[in-house]
Amino acid sequence: MEGIFIKILGAFLTAILAFVVGMLYGGLRRKVIARAQNRVGPPIHQNFLDLMKLQAKRTNIAHGFMGHMAPVWIIIAAMTVLMFIPILHGNLWFENLTMKGDLIFLLYMMVFGSLGMALGAGQSGNPNSAMGVSRGLAQLVGFEIPFFLALIALMIQFNTTSIAVLMDHQEATGRWIIVDNPFAFIAALLASLGMFRYAPFDIVGAPAELASGPRSEFGGKYLGTMMTGGAVFAFIKLVMYVDLFLGGAGNNNLEGLAGTALGLVELLVKTFLLYMIPVFIGLVTPRFRTEQAIQFFWKWPTFFGILAIVWALYKNGTIG
Repeated sequence: MEGIFIKILGAFLTAILAFVVGMLYGGLRRKVIARAQNRVGPPIHQNFLDLMKLQAKRTNIAHGFMGHMAPVWIIIAAMTVLMFIPILHGNLWFENLTMKGDLIFLLYMMVFGSLGMALGAGQSGNPNSAMGVSRGLAQLVGFEIPFFLALIALMIQFNTTSIAVLMDHQEATGRWIIVDNPFAFIAALLASLGMFRYAPFDIVGAPAELASGPRSEFGGKYLGTMMTGGAVFAFIKLVMYVDLFLGGAGNNNLEGLAGTALGLVELLVKTFLLYMIPVFIGLVTPRFRTEQAIQFFWKWPTFFGILAIVWALYKNGTIG
């Protein structure tokens, strides 16, 4: 009974952590962009104020069943994926529902949020929503290929589909996977630029072209729920990259509040550094067209993904 209580409490704390960190990182991005453009910009906590404002509003616009379900679908997908991501290594509170096949499970579940958004936006009848959905699904096909190749390379090289086992391997050897298979990291990192949908891959929302694309017909609580789901998904992507390639956060030898605090600090430092990569690239790169975005992912990222698989086969003795 005590173990179940700890897991429930840990899941609750994980959801709060993901929401707060994701929202703060989004606010920090707005601040960084503003300062780069010689503006003061909104405060870092502006996203929380915007969310409270949206949740306080009412909406009389309805576009059928999927219009109501799209935000719900997004938040459910985000929370489901979050529960299968180990946040701190070896920590009793933030281990979550790790299992042997969680990498394969996550590959499927991370797409569900985008599909829910596509179905909801498609039912609205707004042409901007339809164009945004078509762009999003096209770009999804582009960046998922190098991302899948990178994860398949890890599965081949380390003979596991478990994130927790990969974290254990990094702790046991004292080497991060970014060293054991740098090509997989490069492929996954380049693919992450499309996952965050910041410039130059912000073709889905594109406010100047599509009036925010799929979200054009959503407002109030609907938009607030989508905003929450987006913040949680941003945290999920960052933590997953830290777990897979940067040794995760936390230490099995440190327990209690001190170990948890140090693990969370380590997690924030690593995720922050990763998050700044797409943010800074977006500052200096103009928006791609849809075909340019897809061509980008099918060139160098895919090349590094294939190279990662060849490297994995060589390291485990299959070739060479």
